[in-house]
Amino acid sequence: MIHNIVRGDTLSDIALLFQTTVERLMSLNDQIQNRDLIFAGDTLRLDGLSEGRGDGRIDTDNRVDTDTGVDTGRGNAADIAKRFLGRDASDLKRSGEIPMNPNVPSDVCCANFVTACLQKAGAIDWHTDSVVNLRDRLIGEGWKRVDVSQAKPGDVVIMQNARQSHTVLFAGLDANGKPQFIGSNNRNADGTQDRG
Repeated sequence: MIHNIVRGDTLSDIALLFQTTVERLMSLNDQIQNRDLIFAGDTLRLDGLSEGRGDGRIDTDNRVDTDTGVDTGRGNAADIAKRFLGRDASDLKRSGEIPMNPNVPSDVCCANFVTACLQKAGAIDWHTDSVVNLRDRLIGEGWKRVDVSQAKPGDVVIMQNARQSHTVLFAGLDANGKPQFIGSNNRNADGTQDRG
């Protein structure tokens, strides 16, 4: 299967469309030397990929690399975040289990944690510690705003007011239909953030 590149295409957009990563596209297409530079009129090989929802979400069963058969740990960002429930942000940064920036203070770690879960899920290939930067980059990559009634587990939730910004992942609905979220939104007695 191939994809004909048209004006305005980016590797990130194409990766979202085919529910894969920019790295996977680059590995299938040796001619791409710069992830930020593709040309209209060229074609991309898409061996083993199929067009998906194209909405920026990653399927939860997309865990095994089709070339190597290795479990990549990728999947839904909310499922990845749930693995760390009850873990202190300081501990998580030290552990290296997800790609959190160790230099971010543990009491302001929400974008650091959400970005790390998205990276581990294969939904993005970059990191930020800023909620505003996270929002702007996701929008720039084609992620769309949806009403909470349309949200899927793993979708990013960004809350902003005049004084502060905060981000979490949508984790689904509870038995009563109430939205559930997971992120760095609980504080420990020492001021550090916990997963919850």
